[in-house]
Order: sequence, then C-alpha cells, then structure tokens
Amino acid sequence: MITIRQEESKDYQQVFQLTQEAFREMEHSDHQEQFLVEKLRKSNAIIPELSLVAEDENGTIAGHILFTKIKIINNNESFDSLALAPVSVKPEFQNQGIGAKLILQGHHIAKGLGYQSVILIGHEKYYPHFGYKKTSNFGISFPFDIPEENGMAIELVKDGLKDKKGVVKYPQEFGID
Repeated sequence: MITIRQEESKDYQQVFQLTQEAFREMEHSDHQEQFLVEKLRKSNAIIPELSLVAEDENGTIAGHILFTKIKIINNNESFDSLALAPVSVKPEFQNQGIGAKLILQGHHIAKGLGYQSVILIGHEKYYPHFGYKKTSNFGISFPFDIPEENGMAIELVKDGLKDKKGVVKYPQEFGID
C-alpha cells in the first residue's frame, strides 16, 4: 500500500538518499539530482504542495517527485509553467507504478493550483503514457541542445500551451544560463 503525500522536512534525508540511489545507474544523468532537489527546496521556484513523496505502510519513502516554477519566454512575453524534475523511485520499488502515481497526483494538484502546463526532459517512451508530447509541437524549445524527442510538455487544461511559444527559462538553481 503506497500513500502519496506532501514532503515534510523530516523526509529530506530519506529523499536525498532515494534520489541518489534512483539515479546511480542512470545512463543519462549527471548523478547530482539529489543536490538539485536540495537547492530547489531553498529557492523561490519551490511549490511545497508539489514536492510529493510516496510512502509505504512501514513509513519508508519509496519515491519522490518535484515540480517547480519555470517560465516560457519569447521576445516580449513570459508565460508561467512547471518543470517536472526529478521523479525518483528507489530501485527496489521501481516498475511498480509508483512513479506513475506521483506524476498523476502531481498533475492533479498542479491543475488545482491553477497551473496549465508541465515541461520536462525525459524518456521518450515513458512520459507519452501520461499525455506528454514533444515541446517542438508547441513551439517551445530549451536553452541547450537535447534530442528533440526528450523535451516534452503536457497541457493540464485544454489549450494550456496555446500561443505560448518560446524558450524555457529555468530557475538559477538548475545551473542553466
């Protein structure tokens, strides 16, 4: 039995360790995701309601997901959106649907908070299951080079990205200029 709830300060050490473990064997990782989570928690980009943990019946944190504020910027316009980064599941809990539960609950909460879209860089075969499409379909790009199929977005509401073309602007904590 897995429960999804908002992360609390007492969870920080477990989340640090599980994030480190979750990305240890990942090929496309800089293995710094646990430090990114720590930096984002202290930033203006944090939305406490969108830092979620998946906890089993024994109180073990099996997974964590973080959505933070980002902007989509073009010449003279700026649009609010969210970044999904990272989603982490402890290796022994992977392939049990925990990541999916975290993503779907995060979408539900984000929509309830008034957010219209989420943008991520992720696996091209996993995220489309949740409705993510290539950001290029929306006229959205990243401030660095990535394979086109790995940049994805979802509209949480109908036309949530309509006419919101531009470049993703991440918070400084991501270390992207």
